[in-house]
Amino acid sequence: MKNVIVADVMTRDPVTIPPESNLLECAKKMVKKKVSSLLIVEKKKLIGFISQSDILWALTKKSAANLKNVKAIEISPKKIITIKPEANISFVIEKMKKTKFEKIPVLQNNEVVGIITAKDILNFNPELYPEIEEFSKIKQESEKLRRIKEAEKRREGVCEECGNHGILFKANGMLVCENCCNKI
Repeated sequence: MKNVIVADVMTRDPVTIPPESNLLECAKKMVKKKVSSLLIVEKKKLIGFISQSDILWALTKKSAANLKNVKAIEISPKKIITIKPEANISFVIEKMKKTKFEKIPVLQNNEVVGIITAKDILNFNPELYPEIEEFSKIKQESEKLRRIKEAEKRREGVCEECGNHGILFKANGMLVCENCCNKI
């Protein structure tokens, strides 16, 4: 594995979309191409990255009908982790563990030349399953810690705002129900 580089295992023709694409177009393209993310590219330059979870997040904030009005670039992360094709696979694995990203765009001279995914690495070298499994466990543990911290914010009792009994959330120094929390 020491001599294997990103260019050896990356997907060379990643699925891309232009920045003016709306979220509905993105979702349709993901389904059609059977991928879980798209690179937002303009003139071979990477300007964004959108995943299924980004679209799901947008769905929770807007109605399904509004997906046509939201551009992919509007919800794309501003900072995108990238890698060069000559990078060593071991380095990529460490970067994936550290950043908790399973997909990293590959750039050569600031132009998109591919994407490297955990799946690409595993297909190339199945012996890495224990290492990738460790990555998955780290991700799961991080998610558990986030849920525990979220649960610590909730308590059952009487809302200090409306007086209803139920699960309470801490907001502005008060313990309030979900309805009151959303109003604050």
